Amino acid sequence: MSDTRSRTITLTVPGMGSDHCAGIVRKTLERHNGVGEIKTNIANHHVRVTIEEGGPDGDALKKAVEGAGYDVAAVSGGGSQKRQVRLTVPGMGSDHCAGIVRKTLERLDGVNEIETNIASHRVLVSVATDGPDGDDLKRAVEGAGYDVAAVQADEAEDADGDAEIEEAYLAQARKRLIIAAVPTILIMLLMIPHMFWQPIPGYLAIVAVLAFPVVFLYGGIATHRSTWRSLKNGTFNMDVLISMGSLPPYLIGLVGFVYPMTSFIEMAATIMTFHLLGRYLEALAKGRASQAIRRLMTLGAKTARVERDGEEVEVPVKELAPGDIMIVRPGDKIPTDGEVVEGESHLDESIATGESIPVYKSTGDSVIGATINKEGRLRVKATRVGGDTFLSQVVRLIDQAQGSRVPIQEFADRMTGRFVPAVLLIALASLIVWALFPEALRPVLDWGATFLPWVNPEAATPVLAILAAVAVLVIACPCALGLATPTALMVGSGIGAERGILIRSGEAIQTFKDIKVMVLDKTGTITRGEPTLTEAVNAEGVDENRLLTLAASVENASEHPIARAIVDGARERDVKPGEVSEFRSTGARGVSGKVGNETVLIGNRRLLEEEGVTGLEALDDAMDELEAKGRTVVIVAADGQALGLVAVADTLKQESIEAIRGMHDLGLHVVMITGDNERAARAVAEEVGIDEVQAGVLPEGKVDAIRALQAKHGNHVAMVGDGINDAAALKQANVGIAIGAGADVAIEAADVTLVRGELTSVVEAMHLSRATFGKIVQNLIWASAYNVAAIPIAAIGLLHPMIGVIAMTASSLSVIGNSLLLKRGFTRTNPQGDTR
Repeated sequence: MSDTRSRTITLTVPGMGSDHCAGIVRKTLERHNGVGEIKTNIANHHVRVTIEEGGPDGDALKKAVEGAGYDVAAVSGGGSQKRQVRLTVPGMGSDHCAGIVRKTLERLDGVNEIETNIASHRVLVSVATDGPDGDDLKRAVEGAGYDVAAVQADEAEDADGDAEIEEAYLAQARKRLIIAAVPTILIMLLMIPHMFWQPIPGYLAIVAVLAFPVVFLYGGIATHRSTWRSLKNGTFNMDVLISMGSLPPYLIGLVGFVYPMTSFIEMAATIMTFHLLGRYLEALAKGRASQAIRRLMTLGAKTARVERDGEEVEVPVKELAPGDIMIVRPGDKIPTDGEVVEGESHLDESIATGESIPVYKSTGDSVIGATINKEGRLRVKATRVGGDTFLSQVVRLIDQAQGSRVPIQEFADRMTGRFVPAVLLIALASLIVWALFPEALRPVLDWGATFLPWVNPEAATPVLAILAAVAVLVIACPCALGLATPTALMVGSGIGAERGILIRSGEAIQTFKDIKVMVLDKTGTITRGEPTLTEAVNAEGVDENRLLTLAASVENASEHPIARAIVDGARERDVKPGEVSEFRSTGARGVSGKVGNETVLIGNRRLLEEEGVTGLEALDDAMDELEAKGRTVVIVAADGQALGLVAVADTLKQESIEAIRGMHDLGLHVVMITGDNERAARAVAEEVGIDEVQAGVLPEGKVDAIRALQAKHGNHVAMVGDGINDAAALKQANVGIAIGAGADVAIEAADVTLVRGELTSVVEAMHLSRATFGKIVQNLIWASAYNVAAIPIAAIGLLHPMIGVIAMTASSLSVIGNSLLLKRGFTRTNPQGDTR
């Protein structure tokens, strides 16, 4: 049975637009018993809540969040909805078989609905939260006599559903803005002639009627409802400030019907309209900030052509199972991750790697879902489907990054948690001080009037007190502080995804900028990870073509990696292997066989000396020179006479030298840790410019090596690796960087994943992290400075509330706009980025 001790419920909260809002949501949910970890992500407006046994269900969480003033558009997971499990049952070939499967599954407690499809051999089972899991269902079906080829949990992110919710929220914000803007514009058109030229009869009644729907009905009702819920909940969101800044001025303005005084009704309507404008523009701008991720989530193919019972049929991608053979025609997207079983073509993999040059693929090559087939027809066997695909993993990694918290953010969290109550107190204090000591403050207004046209020192004391208090309320902007970190993370992670750089967490971005030591694994990171024929040295009087022909002919009968390197290298030099007979392997020392009438022996010096081969001394110098370069050298002899040497090495990746030069430009100390011998390691290090070499390090020793470097250089050590044996060391490093072409376990252990598998991406990733963190700091400084400066200016009466609400909107938009500058500044030609 499935583990019911904890479960996860996901809420979609469209109005959660900043970390200030996210903090209120978190604080509200934490009050419930049984609520564990809470993760908020303002990019997709998701709140993921881990619920312990006996904890609240989805409906209870929804009521709690709505009680804090935020509408919940969707609830999924946990106790609020059923789970779905998809089984692939190849032997279910008729309705009779399907009936047996259905009857078998219906006997299990917690099974709600069962859908069978004999054409695709699929069984879709809807299961209660505490019902059976996939393994239980599989055992039941197998107990009925049918093999189950695949079990899939239908838990993939519903990108389309999220996009619909986002569109609906944006459309609603647009509608509210229009309904508020039309009466407010009419009020402005009436106010100007009324104030400066000719009083309009019944003006107060006209503006009161026009402003009523703006402040109280469709325009402002959602804001006031949110305020009321927030106050009842004991939390204070941004809407509280707007309600306090718009309702009192409207109500005070009505006093003008019985007692002559300045009208504040126009101000109430303007404040609400600018607030709604700000909300709409924020939603638009944040949509731009997260568009890279949205594009990723929707780029996959919707349908796939598969072979079923000898025919080609089109099925939804979500019905694919591992082992399905997919037909991919020119121009089609690869439906899901797989392996080419027939055909050859070039694939556009730019979605995954950021590289625009198509990559050649043929039989045996792996392909990534959502990449585009350029010309040939391919038959591809599905290997990963649903949430296991590369694209799903990328979206999940970025989702983690956008929902993560940067250590520097704690400063903003402390400020925003106390922000709204503090602003309310400052506004009240401003009102009281102006009411009690107006004459002490009027000299400030006299000075301000000399350069601020809206300042009127002659206004009545109650008017000045109300204006100051309302200005404090509407100019304060906790949202700017709350948007500072997540918008920069949103844009930075999107840029990284487009370039094949996946940064898992905000903490990694902050840590990455301080890295002083870069540790590199050798095999598969600096080098290609596979041996290649590098040199052939023929003895005097021996033709190189003959040397390679004999070597390749014998080695062609072996499956050893060095043998394959020799054969492939010979073919690249247009040398074709001949036929070999009497092939014999002597273990690790060498091989022998007959090629034509010649007996050929290939191996190390000890083997050839034992076999009495002559002419070895003439090759000693060349052999020493090659081994000093880190080459693996074998001697080729025919009929007892040495013919020459063949050298094999794990060759450098083309970009390694450039990448390490870039690391040095960043001021990094570059260390190579490898299990290879000292001589081979030194040879590679000298070729690429490594600063320090630690050779002969076993996999379990890499963790100790990282610890030693951390003790020497402080906690500023990053490591790049690609293999299973690197996973523990990647975790130990302050920042672990996985080459994307490597093992899944290494990628899961890493803080940063480089999809392209190129070392130059490390330099690009470091520039990106520095640029992103720079934007976070700039945003926090701007948002803090804005509030620290603006609130006192408003409190002493130098800011009109209408100017204040415009400034508040501009503050939030400027933070988002500054984050978007990352896109403009961070280019391939200037990866350092423009962080101005």
